[in-house]
Amino acid sequence: MTALPTSAAPVRPPAGLPGSAAAATSAPTPGGQDDTATDVLKRCRELVRPALVEAVGRLHPWTGEMAAYALGWADTAGTPDPGGSEGKGVRQALAVLGAEAAGADGADAVPGAVAVELVHTFSLLHDDIMDADALRRQRPAVWKAYGTGPAVLAGDALFAQAVASLAEAPGPHAAAAVRCLCRTLNTLVSGQAEDLRFEERPWSGPGAVVPEGYRSMAGHKTGALLGGAIALGAVLGGAPDRTVTALERAGRHLGLAFQAVDDILGIWGDPAVTGKPVHADLRRGKKTYPVLAALAGGGRAARELAARLDSTRRIDGETAAQVAALVEEAGGRTATREEARRQLDTARRALRDAPLTHTAAQELDALFTHLLDRTR
Repeated sequence: MTALPTSAAPVRPPAGLPGSAAAATSAPTPGGQDDTATDVLKRCRELVRPALVEAVGRLHPWTGEMAAYALGWADTAGTPDPGGSEGKGVRQALAVLGAEAAGADGADAVPGAVAVELVHTFSLLHDDIMDADALRRQRPAVWKAYGTGPAVLAGDALFAQAVASLAEAPGPHAAAAVRCLCRTLNTLVSGQAEDLRFEERPWSGPGAVVPEGYRSMAGHKTGALLGGAIALGAVLGGAPDRTVTALERAGRHLGLAFQAVDDILGIWGDPAVTGKPVHADLRRGKKTYPVLAALAGGGRAARELAARLDSTRRIDGETAAQVAALVEEAGGRTATREEARRQLDTARRALRDAPLTHTAAQELDALFTHLLDRTR
């Protein structure tokens, strides 16, 4: 069986993405919010890691090997991979901070942090299959490395273990936490269903996807898990319903901001950083916020963009570059940066609506800002 790691290697945050929503939203300085967020992510990873390793260790050796690969802990031979990219642990950090914001010990949220990390990994395994994405974190996706059937099975195993980890949480709040996770999962699946159906709809005219419809989908698909993560921590920490609701709302709007930046990276991100080809989302014909905002903006560039998309059956490299230029000319990139900024501001207002402990509130605010200056 795969040798599972016992300690987390620090993951340094990337430099700011020039011209991204992060640059428009914040400009962290050394020793400021960015350093605070990095420290918070490291602290939470180290708190959660032993329980996460234990949970993965409960899986069948084969699905456990695939899980360790997906998490960036090992290569396909099951050998620990010190160069693997395991991600920052955003969702587990939100769970821990959710408990601390309610005045509880962050350790109370560890079962919830494990559950959301496993669910996040399971969703990535299945998303990569559905989207035919061959790469994940600059390595072959699990379905490319092991096969489609095994990858589906590994995702199923992670999902089952996530529920089991949460159901076995000590204390009086496990049942409420499981209900919270189930609501989150149902919403997540609804968002993925909407995203897949978008592929069948036209770029323009009757039945076209509009920015508001995309925002709704992203709130279900991306926002649900971020909101659910912080809500799970609050539930396990014994927070009152009002606090749980405010924190979940903040996480959902953070998810929308997060998705907006992801959409920028999906078109203009550096392949050396994103691990995906340039203009990856355009090549796949994905209906993302920059393109939809550009189409909705009107004007010559928007009309030319619509004509190009409607007449193109397959977007190759040259066409993708032309489409990306039209999206930018029609204001899609700027509109997406502004969307990220609006959603971040709304998330912060939701935090202010809740009676949170001072330190955790500051750390959440720092983390929210930091997450818009990232790659995955």
